[in-house]
Amino acid sequence: MTKLAVNYMGISLKNPIIVGSSNMVNNPDMLIRLQNAGAAAIVYKSLFEEQVQLESIQFQDEMELYNERNAEMISLYPDMQHAGPEEHLMKLKEAKALLDIPVIGSLNCVFTETWVEYAGLIEKTGVDGIELNFFSVPRDFVTNAKSIEDEQVSVVEQVCKKVKIPVSIKLSPFYTNTLEVIKRMEKAGAKAFVLFNRMFEPDINLDSLQHSTPFNLSTEGDYRLALRYAGVMYGNTAASVCSATGIYTGSDLAKMLLAGADSIQIVSALYKHKPELISTILSDLEKFMEKYGFREISEFRGKLSKANVKDPYIYKRAQYIDLLIHSDQIFNKYPVV
Repeated sequence: MTKLAVNYMGISLKNPIIVGSSNMVNNPDMLIRLQNAGAAAIVYKSLFEEQVQLESIQFQDEMELYNERNAEMISLYPDMQHAGPEEHLMKLKEAKALLDIPVIGSLNCVFTETWVEYAGLIEKTGVDGIELNFFSVPRDFVTNAKSIEDEQVSVVEQVCKKVKIPVSIKLSPFYTNTLEVIKRMEKAGAKAFVLFNRMFEPDINLDSLQHSTPFNLSTEGDYRLALRYAGVMYGNTAASVCSATGIYTGSDLAKMLLAGADSIQIVSALYKHKPELISTILSDLEKFMEKYGFREISEFRGKLSKANVKDPYIYKRAQYIDLLIHSDQIFNKYPVV
């Protein structure tokens, strides 16, 4: 009998599959469906500071729309204020009460003060942990990388001092040295890292000659960058490693565990193949473990990490030379007609 239980930043999970943050988890019926399909934990939809600010501005504009339309009436509506993050926090609290599996709050802010304030509010909902989403889009030609990284590390440190529940960091891969940033954030208090954040990228519609906003779902095979980092991080960090992006099958999950990940997050695969895919992935993982005689995940996690393989350079080099030397092999697979 195989055992799939793992530990994620101090939280006991019945298996390695975590449902990542998305609009999918905003529906109570879907939450139950994901739990019944075998999800070990759920990261609730992110609380975005920018969205709260935008809604607040829109609310204020609507309240003032008919002001001073009447000579005897300065304001048509009583003095009212936008509720801020309260609606999100209420739904998060309801999700935690609804489910029997761990629930992790997700946060994406702009200002350091808001990161800390909102993290404290999320903790009060009773969730098991908090995930901070970091993704810095370059907006000028002046701000240097160090100042961006220093600010993010400071946010991690202040949030970890504010809350008692474990804090995970969902990172983008776009740092000069992602591993150095991870080490600094771990020292600041982070208990887990999710590799990697998949954010919106703009496109252009050539028919309308306008920008478009397509859904940015991952595709099968997009997991390789996360696999590389999981393999390098294994044995070099006390923090949990959670791989994300492009994980669709039990084989993908097995590869991540072999590289050294503690768990995975999936979203796109569930959108495309429905929540019941979780059961299939878990079944396939069990078949893999039975094939090789593994009773627990700990028996093979990190077996093919950089620390344990005979060729440690597999994680270091970009393989350009090897590809050039054996480039003729691609013609064998894809013959030129």
